[in-house]
Amino acid sequence: MKFGPVAVAEAAGAILAHSQKLAAGKRIRKGKRLDAGDVDALRAADIRSVVVARLEPDDLGEDDAAALIGQALATGGIRAEAAATGRVNLFAESAGLFCAEAAKIDAINRADPGITLATLDHLRAVEAGRMVATVKIIPYAVARSAVEAAALHAADAIRLEPFRAHKIGVVATRLPALKPSVMDKTLDALAGRLRASGSSIIEELRVDHHERDVSAAIGKLLPQSDMVIVFGASAISDIDDVIPAAIRIAGGRIEHFGMPVDPGNLMLIGDISGKPVLGAPGCARSPAENGFDWILQRLLAGRRVTADEITGMGVGGLLMEIGTRPRPREEIARRPKFAAILLAAGQSRRMGSNKLLAELGGKPLIRQLAEVAEASMAQIVLAVTGHDAERVERVLSGAGVKFVRNVNYERGMGTSLAAGLATLSDDIDGAVILLGDMPGITTNMIDRLLEAAASQAPMPIVMATANGVRGNPVVLPRRHFAALRKLDGDEGARRLIAEHGDEVVTVELGDAAASDLDTPEALAAAGAQPVA
Repeated sequence: MKFGPVAVAEAAGAILAHSQKLAAGKRIRKGKRLDAGDVDALRAADIRSVVVARLEPDDLGEDDAAALIGQALATGGIRAEAAATGRVNLFAESAGLFCAEAAKIDAINRADPGITLATLDHLRAVEAGRMVATVKIIPYAVARSAVEAAALHAADAIRLEPFRAHKIGVVATRLPALKPSVMDKTLDALAGRLRASGSSIIEELRVDHHERDVSAAIGKLLPQSDMVIVFGASAISDIDDVIPAAIRIAGGRIEHFGMPVDPGNLMLIGDISGKPVLGAPGCARSPAENGFDWILQRLLAGRRVTADEITGMGVGGLLMEIGTRPRPREEIARRPKFAAILLAAGQSRRMGSNKLLAELGGKPLIRQLAEVAEASMAQIVLAVTGHDAERVERVLSGAGVKFVRNVNYERGMGTSLAAGLATLSDDIDGAVILLGDMPGITTNMIDRLLEAAASQAPMPIVMATANGVRGNPVVLPRRHFAALRKLDGDEGARRLIAEHGDEVVTVELGDAAASDLDTPEALAAAGAQPVA
């Protein structure tokens, strides 16, 4: 590939390396292959030269290169989306364990500096639709030979081991100090861990904390179970303690006791007649991620967990201090409560009229979005108005929307976000922020974002993506509301999101997450009719 400046007269057929502003607010975006009309427009804007990339005969363009590698990776329960801007995102087709072969991934990344592949951790539990990997071609083209070499390494480099539905028997031991309510919550936490795999608890037996009682309970459950889990009222402190002794009495053997994962050190795994019997550590009573999850997830995916595998979990095994690590979805007493905030205070300076009132399909854009939001999981829909407030509120009348006026709207979008968050009651757990000029957003898309937020604790920041590129809407959890209520100017939540990048979860929505109507041309291209 040849890269560098050329005279505009010689630029036709080349790829524009940097966006160029033209007259009347128009521009040519980077990455566009220039045609004769583009050359004329550049000349009319008095632009003499541009920086371009020109492919050579043995080159593959960024999208073609990314697509070839992406398709080679898309096997074993993983699908690839269409290439865009040199990127292909890959997603799990079902819930399961994501597996990555480090040596093959390293080989792909070493095939050429312009070829990159990033994945989730090896043996990460994922839900259906979770993005597990992304291919990105950095330059506008790379050598075909390098792409073909990378594609060869891609065979079986990643795969998904789907969860399988298991029948789980549970033994819970009793001691006077252990409250029945704690035992109830333990069972609820386990049910939450099993939900993604479609597994179920077939029966729970509560017995005294004595090896003979535990052994008898295991023996009763085992014929009808694929796996038995024992929650002891007292932690296992030795290989000859009550629970391991009970497994031996029942005719089983101890595979391994202890693990280098904290929380989770006192994990025990045994076997009776080819069926796993687990002695759960005390931390398994909590829904927070711990070493018990790592063992259970592997077993639910049909893997055999060996002592060597357990003793190899030390690197990455320190979980105790990671407050933002996602937790298994749990059944909780109260579902999170969400607000939808419509930012409808902008001045539409570049439009000549209020774009939110422009009609698409016979209905104003802001009215369409309000109805979409009102039909979503959000319990309250709030419109922040400012410029042209009376007209916007009149258009939204009867849509089930509450209003707050931002008297500082001229200072920028950040003030509108702050004003909206300031009005929310204390029982709101999170808010989805909606821009009024995104007609492609649907109720289903909003619900997907809110479900992603509701499915983890603590609630993450959830961002929509368009072909892997972050866009809008975004879901913000309550713990950040105080900081966001101090916003001023036009920056919005971008800085806060950047500072808390480890909390961000993305949901791919496609082009709808990027299709805002910021210019009269974009408005016209969408088929919307401006209203004076």
